[in-house]
Amino acid sequence: MSQPDIRVRRTRTLLRDALVELIEVKGFDRITVGELTTRAMISRAAFYRNYRDKYELVEQIFDEAMTEMTTLDGDTRSPGERWADFLKHIDGYHRLYGALLGKKGSPWFTDRMRAALAAMVSTHLPDQTADDLLPSVVSAMFLQSIVWWLESGRPVPPEQIAAQSSRLVRAVLQTTAGP
Repeated sequence: MSQPDIRVRRTRTLLRDALVELIEVKGFDRITVGELTTRAMISRAAFYRNYRDKYELVEQIFDEAMTEMTTLDGDTRSPGERWADFLKHIDGYHRLYGALLGKKGSPWFTDRMRAALAAMVSTHLPDQTADDLLPSVVSAMFLQSIVWWLESGRPVPPEQIAAQSSRLVRAVLQTTAGP
């Protein structure tokens, strides 16, 4: 897949930066496309050439990361390595994720992220179904690990928080496996 041209990348970067700044000031739910384009200093037409609304702007960033984490074709990374790479992505966009998952963030995004993590977890639990408690609990643990890490100022590298959260999840999985 080819990279978008420099103007598209610049527009996307400006919009992402504006989104973070506005979330920190107003909260995600109160932001309008007009405010985003004004803060980013781009036209509404440029926004709508790239996204249908502010939700798609956020979804694109998150979906790219989830695709990278869950794509298995020819991928030799272990689930733990994919999780660490996902946390590296979060680290790279820490202001955005911190804003979206923080106090002025978006319940919509938190729910979306939890559901995506639960779906990912379900693929690693072949005897479980998507509506079981276990994927929901594990995804909540992963999400809370991310929130804690961001709110604490990312005190450890992504690889370390990945290892710590993975150990917690393994303990839950071992406990639910029974005697």
